[in-house]
Amino acid sequence: MAENTKKWEDAGRRYQTYIRLEKRLAQNTVTSYMRDLRQFAHFILRRYDVAPTRVEPEMIQRYLEWLYDRGREKSSQARNLSGVKSFFAFLVLNDRIEASPAEFIQMPKFGRHLPDVLTTAEIDRIIAAVDTSSPKGLRDSAMLEVLYSCGLRVSELTSLRLQDLFFGEGYIRVIGKGDKQRLVPISTTARDRIQRYLEVRRSDRAGEEILFLNNRGRQLTRVMVFTILKNAARQAGIDKHISPHTFRHSFATHLLEGGASIRQVQEMLGHESILTTEIYTHLDSSHLRRTVEEHLPL
Repeated sequence: MAENTKKWEDAGRRYQTYIRLEKRLAQNTVTSYMRDLRQFAHFILRRYDVAPTRVEPEMIQRYLEWLYDRGREKSSQARNLSGVKSFFAFLVLNDRIEASPAEFIQMPKFGRHLPDVLTTAEIDRIIAAVDTSSPKGLRDSAMLEVLYSCGLRVSELTSLRLQDLFFGEGYIRVIGKGDKQRLVPISTTARDRIQRYLEVRRSDRAGEEILFLNNRGRQLTRVMVFTILKNAARQAGIDKHISPHTFRHSFATHLLEGGASIRQVQEMLGHESILTTEIYTHLDSSHLRRTVEEHLPL
């Protein structure tokens, strides 16, 4: 891997010089492109261990699927693919490769395609599939319950701290995008599962600030949460495309089906704009339009 890593680093340096000096891209754009390229290179090296000149179209497609599995927005996927196309166009221009492997990869569509939605029964089955006879199982059970019943982003879940728990008042404090805070009601079930987990966790790792810890007493990663959820879904026999984002989407859908207003769902999800909440609904367009118009400021 070391040899191929060096090839990616060398190609990356040449590409950065090209887009900065010859393409004259803004510094923020250069920084964004290089960040995305490093992420792509890390994925290719870890999964396939090949040099930039040996990347194949299927590898790029798997990368886009990897982004989707981690709940990346379509706009983020499109930006990543744009950067990948630009990088391989640069390699073609410099006669490093004959043709770009990204040439015929399609941009993610920006239509109203929605991820799979789980029923409440399916979510119950997934959480119930976790073996709670171990500290890890108690952690996973509590974590999945909070992920769904509070409608959290996976990054919000992994960054929850002990001081964010206000069980007496019936809510938790969530740090969302842009470090914006919001208060989210927490169910009795979620609270009880957390307390059961903390009884075990405190005995081994007292004083830790982060709520959900891995086996080494450190903060869980997004990938670990995804793996835990996939394993639980497989144990439950749920044959759907599931990611942590699926739980969040299902949570929003169930709220709307239960009679919650779109404004309430917006606040629970932490969306800055109420229009963003639209993608989480299955309401027909005319009903949704009326609902949004009722809640938009004059």
